[in-house]
This record gives sequence, C-alpha cells and structure tokens, in this order.
Amino acid sequence: MKIEIESRHLSDGVVVLKPEVFKDERGFFMETFREDIFTDLGLPYNFVQHNHSGSVKNVVRGLHFQWEPGMGKLMRVTVGSAFLVAVDLRKGSPTFGKWYGREVNTDNRLMIFAPPSFARGFAVLSDYAEIQYVCTGIYNNKGESGIRWNDPAIGVEWPVKEPILSKKDETAQLLSEWEARPESDHFKF
Repeated sequence: MKIEIESRHLSDGVVVLKPEVFKDERGFFMETFREDIFTDLGLPYNFVQHNHSGSVKNVVRGLHFQWEPGMGKLMRVTVGSAFLVAVDLRKGSPTFGKWYGREVNTDNRLMIFAPPSFARGFAVLSDYAEIQYVCTGIYNNKGESGIRWNDPAIGVEWPVKEPILSKKDETAQLLSEWEARPESDHFKF
C-alpha cells in the first residue's frame, strides 16, 4: 500500500496526496492514513479530531481556520464531488492571500492537506457530497474564525454560480481585517 504526494502548492504548504486504490468487481480498498508513510513524507500525523460533512449542490462552506489550537486538515470527498480550497494566511509568505483549489471526487480519490496556517473551504459540485477531514487540533470556538468566501483580495474562482451559504460565512471578515488582528500573528512563514 502506498500514499504518494501528487503535488505541492502555495510555498509547499498545501499538499495533494494520491492514495493507491485497489479495485475489483466487489468495489475498492485504499488506505487514507498511515503514520509511517506520513512520517516519511514529512507530513503531520497527530490527528486528534475527525469530522464528516454532508451538503447539497452549490453549498459553499468556508473559508475557515483555527489558531488556538492550530488546526491543520486532511480533507477528502467520500461521496460525490467538491471543489476543495486552501488559502495561505502565513504572514511573510510569498503566497500570502493566494489560494489553491482542486476538484476532488470519488473517482480521483485525492486528499488535500493544508496546515493550521491556511483557511479551508469547499463548494459542492454534485447533487450531494460528503467531505471527511481529520484535524491536527481540537475545535475551539474561541480560537477560530473565517475569511469571507468571496473576498476580492483573494479572488477564489468558485465553480458555482449561486452559492448556498450560512449566515456566518456570508458575513465573515475580509483578509485585510484578519491581517490587522493580533491573532493573525499566530501564522507566520
């Protein structure tokens, strides 16, 4: 069994992983995590929380992040198709405020890891999708925040025309507002 790095993005902060998938007439099998492989790839493996989200077509969730404790996420789509996004929030990074997005689905079975210093989000492309993500930090509502999904300073090219948003995501702060907050100093390049 193997999991390999397919590509790296945003000053190597975002890593796209491609697991080996074994298929036959019964279905498929794949490993989504192995401590020894993650260690060899130089990726964190101290996952402490596992989340599972289901959403209908055109739902956009994000861009979310947590600084206390820092929360990296290894995301994958287990049902349907979604456009996964990560935005670099590391002050001093040459890719600060830049984004990376990729369609992930049950055909390509890719996984995307973004460390705690990145905001993450997704848009559902299929009629329904389920996204699972394991996190390197436990959720803390006092140490989490978000950046507005359509902040023009970031310019994510979301592949949905009429997004369905939560009130929280609709009214999230802009990148410039986050950058002015003292908490933003938790994320340095």
